[in-house]
Formats: sequence, C-alpha cells, structure tokens
Amino acid sequence: MTAVTTSAAPKPLDQRTGWRTTLTRHPSLLKLAALLLAAAILIPLAHARWASGSWPAALTVDVTEPLGKVSDWIIDNRDGHPLFLYFFGHISNAVVLSVRAVYLVLLALGWAGTTVLAALIAWRAAGVKLAVGTLAALATCGLLGMWVPTMQTLALMAVAVAASVALGGLLGLAAGLSDRTFRALRPVLDTMQVLPAFAYLLPVVLIFGIGVPAAVLATVVYAAPPMARLTALGLRGADKGVLEAVESLGATARQRLLTARIPLARKEILLGLNQTIMMALSMAVIASVIGAAGLGDRVYQALASVDVGQALAAGLPIVLMAIVLDRVTAAAGSGSREHGRSWTPALIGLAVVAAVAVATRLAGGLLWPASWSVEIAPTVNTAVGWMTDHLYSGVPVIGGTADWAAHFTSWILDPVRSGLTSLPWYAVLLLVAALAWLIGTWKSALTAVLAMAGIGVLGIWKPSMDTLSQVLAAVAVTLVIGFAIGIAASRSGRLERILRPALDVMQTMPQFVYLIPVVALFGVGRAPAAAAAVVYALPAVVRITTQGLQQVSPAAMESARSLGATSGQQLRQVQLPLARPSLLLAVNQGVVLVLAVVIIGGLVGGGALGYDVVFGLAQGDLATGLKAGAAIVCLGLMLDRVTQPSRAARKEDA
Repeated sequence: MTAVTTSAAPKPLDQRTGWRTTLTRHPSLLKLAALLLAAAILIPLAHARWASGSWPAALTVDVTEPLGKVSDWIIDNRDGHPLFLYFFGHISNAVVLSVRAVYLVLLALGWAGTTVLAALIAWRAAGVKLAVGTLAALATCGLLGMWVPTMQTLALMAVAVAASVALGGLLGLAAGLSDRTFRALRPVLDTMQVLPAFAYLLPVVLIFGIGVPAAVLATVVYAAPPMARLTALGLRGADKGVLEAVESLGATARQRLLTARIPLARKEILLGLNQTIMMALSMAVIASVIGAAGLGDRVYQALASVDVGQALAAGLPIVLMAIVLDRVTAAAGSGSREHGRSWTPALIGLAVVAAVAVATRLAGGLLWPASWSVEIAPTVNTAVGWMTDHLYSGVPVIGGTADWAAHFTSWILDPVRSGLTSLPWYAVLLLVAALAWLIGTWKSALTAVLAMAGIGVLGIWKPSMDTLSQVLAAVAVTLVIGFAIGIAASRSGRLERILRPALDVMQTMPQFVYLIPVVALFGVGRAPAAAAAVVYALPAVVRITTQGLQQVSPAAMESARSLGATSGQQLRQVQLPLARPSLLLAVNQGVVLVLAVVIIGGLVGGGALGYDVVFGLAQGDLATGLKAGAAIVCLGLMLDRVTQPSRAARKEDA
C-alpha cells in the first residue's frame, strides 16, 4: 500500500522573522533604530555627567600657548634663520622675479600686442567667435581704466597657475599611478576642498610676510587640488583595453604613460586646468588682503570705502577675464577644434604679434591711452545712491532693504543661533551622526562626529555654532530659490537660455566682489554676509538642479505620461526621485560655497569664525587665526559628509 503524503499546513509568520526581514530590506530603518537606541542610552548618561550642556572644559585642549610660541619663533627668526634665508627666501625671490618678468613681458607687448596675442590664442582654441569676444573683453578692461591692474593680475595669475598646474599635475600623476598614494592624498584633497580661501592667508603671511610671494603661494595652495584630483581621476579611469593592448606590444611603463594614459586622460587634465584657473583668479582677488596688487587690490580698497562704482569698474574686468579663460580652456578640453601638426599658423601668429608690439612701441603707446578710458564710478555711485535713498528704508508696504536685513536677522538668524547654542553638545553630535549615517555610511557619520568634536576640543564651540547658524540659514534660502529656478529652467528651454549668461557672470564673479553691493543695500552685519553667500552659491545650485532634472530617463517620463500623470505628478513622482543624486550634489555644493562666503563675511560684520580669521590675519595672531581656520575645516568636513552620500550609500538606495 502506497503511503500518501500530504503537505504540512502553512505556519504562521514568525513575528521576529518579519521585523528582521523588514529591517534587512530597508537599511534606513535599521540605521534609525540603531540611532534611537544609542540616543536612549547615551543622552541620559551624558546629561547626568554634563548637565549644563555646554562643552566641558575638561575636554578642551588649549593650543593658544604652543601656537603663540611658534608664531613668536617664526617672527624672531624670519630674517636670520637658515631655513628662511636659504629655503623660503629663495622661494620668495623666485616668485617675485617670475611675476615681475611676466609683467614686463606684458608691458613690452603693449596693449595692442597683448590684445592680439590673446585673440589669436582664443581663435586657435575655439574659433573666431571667442576671438572677437576676447578682443572685446580686453578692450573693455582698457576702457574702464583698468589696463595696468589687469596686467598685474594676469602676471600674478600666470605664475600661480603655472605653479599650481605643475604641483597638482605631479600629485595627480602619483595618485593616478599608485593606489597607496591615492588613498593617502584623498583625505588631504578633501580637506583642502572644503577649507575656505580666506583661511589659507594667515600661515602664508606669517612665513613670507605681506606682499606678492605670500599672495602667489596662497593661490597655489588653494588652486592646486582640482588639478591633482582631476588628473588622478583621468589617469585611473583610462580605458583598460587600450592599456592592455599597448602593453601587449611591448611598451615600457614610461611609454604606456606618455602614449596611452596621458592622451586618454586629456579631457580630465584640461578640465583640471580650467578649474585651477578659475580658483586661482578667485584667490588672486582675495589675496589682495595680503598685499597683492592688481584688480583685487582695487576691489579691496573699494570695499573699505564702500565705493560701489569703483568696485564695479574693477570687478567687471575680473568677470570678463574669468569668462574668457573659462571658455578658452573649456574649448581646449572638449577638443572642438582639431589642428594639424603644422607649426605654420602659430609662427605666423607670433610674427603678427611681434609686428604689432613693435609698431605700438614705435608709436609710443605701450599703455592703454588715457583718453580712451571711461569713468563709470560716478554714474554707478549716483545710481547706488538713488537706490540707497529710495530702497534702504521707507519703502511703502514692503519696507526697505534695511528692514529686510533686520527682519532676517531677528526672525531667522537669531532663532537658529539660539537653538544651536542652547542644544547640549552631545545632542548636536548625535544629530550630526544621525544625519550623516542616514544619508551615507557609518564612516561618514564617524568623520562628521569627529569633526564636530574637534571644534569643541579647540574651545570655540559657540563661535562655530554662530557660523553654522549663518550657513544653515543662507543654505535654506539658497536651496528654496535655487530649486525653484532650477525646476522652472528644466521645464522651459527659453528660460534656461535667458538664465545662462546671467549664471555665467554670477559663477565667475570672485567671492570678494559680492560683498560690495550687499553692504551698500543692507549695511553691515550677519544679514549682508548671508545675502552675499546666497548670491554666490545660487548659480551652482540652479545649474546642477536643471541638469539633474533634464537628465532623467526619457523612457521613465514617457511611461508616466502614458499613464495619465499630470505635469506636477511627473515632477513629484518621477523627476525629483530619479534626480535625487543630483539634488544632493546641489545641496552639497551650495553648503560648501555658502560656507566660503560666510567666512569672508567677517569683513563686513559677519562675526563668529570669520571675524576670528580676519582678526588673526590683521594682528598676526596665529593662535586665533589658526584655531578659527581649523574650526572652519571641521565645519566644512561635517557639512560635506552630512550632505553628500558615499558610493556605498548610493548603491544601497539603488
């Protein structure tokens, strides 16, 4: 007799298996549960041990005395110690001689020769249209009466960019060819990326003093990281198949590098050059604070006297130079114009430049003719005066810009600062850990927490919370405006085309220049610093948001339309979720850019860490300046980790 088997009745679902399965399928819920458990255990313990909530003095390390001793030693030995005489002294002399040589060459070419040379380079790289634009840009610099300051800035930039490219290229080459070097350099480059430009000035000034050497070297340190990062990225991302094919032909390591790796990484290397030039130009303006001549010095003088007209006259050439350099290097990087191996066009161009330079010298007009200059400062100042008289206060219904600044300070900045400073320090650390872990990994959370703890250890917790409140308020305004404009531009090609030139100008304008108009309209204080930060960070947020939404899969959009989704539903349920990585990148870049300008806002009454950096720079106080700079680095690292998911986190979301 055959036994009949019957299947067992299904068992009820084990409750423990159910929640475990849910947590496994949703890593964010597992992270949240772990964070709630940690908060339930740690907060009562911390409150029992440190009931006041302020950072404990026992956990603070006083670095003022050792930094003061270092500063005193440097000042005492700067003129006689062999380290300064035979190392730093030679570097300083080399920088001065290099900048002077480039400046003399530009003067020897004359205004006509320099203009023709720049136009020929632009034509060779990108065609006739950009050559005409370059002519117009340099002519505008002359018409504004800024020819000599423009040449001074170009000379400083030429040396700084050459040194930045050399240093960044060597570091990128080493990181691209060695995994160990890449891992060692990555945290250093990350730190340098989030460190605002202003924080570079104090250590350089302490060693080299006020003047051109300090300005050039601070610019090199600030502008070299993108060259290093992008060079390493290009070399490490070279096509493996091509490299294997070259190796199979018996090429040596050097031949593989010169004939395969570097040519394959050409686009990334030239993009690094583009970014280095942009950052060098921005830093060259900021370096005017430590004695760099040129356009930056004119802007700084205008800032000191709140002369908007003079600031605009010096700021426009900076913008024009940035746009021309950006277009030329971008065209060279895209390879849009291919040239043969013939040297004939280049030789003809050099002959033309030489002929024009000789003719200009014989005519006795090496400098731009003063009679061809136009003074715009009085007209601009008259317009600004009218705006100040009619917009600063007393505007019916909406109030004036002074009222807006006061309301923004009292309604937003003060409450956010009070909230952050009243939170216990351990609650802030747990909140930072939660945000960083939920959006990234435990490594991101650990880095963010250690960065915030470093601020407390330095003993400047309250000024850092003040700076953080300004950053958070400015970022919130930037994201609201930037996301709204970006969404609108992604859905309207006409609006995107209208916005593009305005965003180009705003994105190439150095940070320093934004302080002039906001001070004229809003006075001094934390509100104008936040307003300048919003204007500076807005273009990047708008561009990244627009690009991210436009790159959403057309198939996904078509599927949503075929199911009858409205335009709003397509945006909320398809575009925004699929563009999440780009939106997070927009948040990340907005935070980094806002932090950079909020620190510079110390010049216009922003206070907090920005004031400490400015005070340390003005007084030569290494302890105050470096502590504030270190706290800025910690804030930047924390904000970067909190707003930018890691690769592992992106894979989890996928």
